[in-house]
Amino acid sequence: MKNHAFGVVLRAAILTAAFVTPAVAADSPTIIDANSLDAILGLAKGFGSAELDTDGVGDPMISGRTNGIKYGIYFYGCEEAKDCKDIQFVSGWTGVKLSLEKINEWNRTQRFGKAFIDEEGDPGVRFPVNIRYGVTSENMEDTIDWWAVIVKSFKEFMDENEGK
Repeated sequence: MKNHAFGVVLRAAILTAAFVTPAVAADSPTIIDANSLDAILGLAKGFGSAELDTDGVGDPMISGRTNGIKYGIYFYGCEEAKDCKDIQFVSGWTGVKLSLEKINEWNRTQRFGKAFIDEEGDPGVRFPVNIRYGVTSENMEDTIDWWAVIVKSFKEFMDENEGK
């Protein structure tokens, strides 16, 4: 009887410990930061064409196309073309005229993607992303998906409002 009671208490203690011990994930998530060029490139390729390139100051960039629209992913805060801190998605159009009123309308009504008029008077849209301390690959993939939605929506907005 004593052994049986001890066995019941022992089993209860083991079960309790199993429920209060935090579960450890079998696989840790992959963390991506602004130095994970190959990982970001691979994810970008899931949304269209993409290739590794270099910007005008020698920092890395990714040139891509999603929904038939060209874009770039620029890497910022780099030291000697590495140790980058942040990224920004950018797409611009030439030969399209969009008024400042329409640019402001976009910026007022859209949660993501900041529209602008560049030095030549051409419209564009950008999407800065802070990944300095890393994000999961799932988060980065979702960010690229958001960019695909932003750039497609902005193109549609321009088509509806060109010359206005």
